[in-house]
Amino acid sequence: MIFKIIGILAAILTTFSFLPQAIKTIKTQNTEGLSLGMYSIFTTGVLFWIIYGFHLRDIAIISANIVTFIFAVSILIVLIKNTLKK
Repeated sequence: MIFKIIGILAAILTTFSFLPQAIKTIKTQNTEGLSLGMYSIFTTGVLFWIIYGFHLRDIAIISANIVTFIFAVSILIVLIKNTLKK
């Protein structure tokens, strides 16, 4: 039981650590210090975590990674848009 709580807390903390970056990126549209490669690979990895979570039927993995995926895709869209402008 304690490890389930630790897992849920880890999911919450790591998921919402992206929120400030997503808000800042969307507000300012500034992606100068961000790596397109890193966000592309990361977003793909998060998608795989979602698939894995569905395989395990683990709601903590699924929900945390869906939220993370939304944040990461938001940043990635702005990053791609800015990269294409250059």
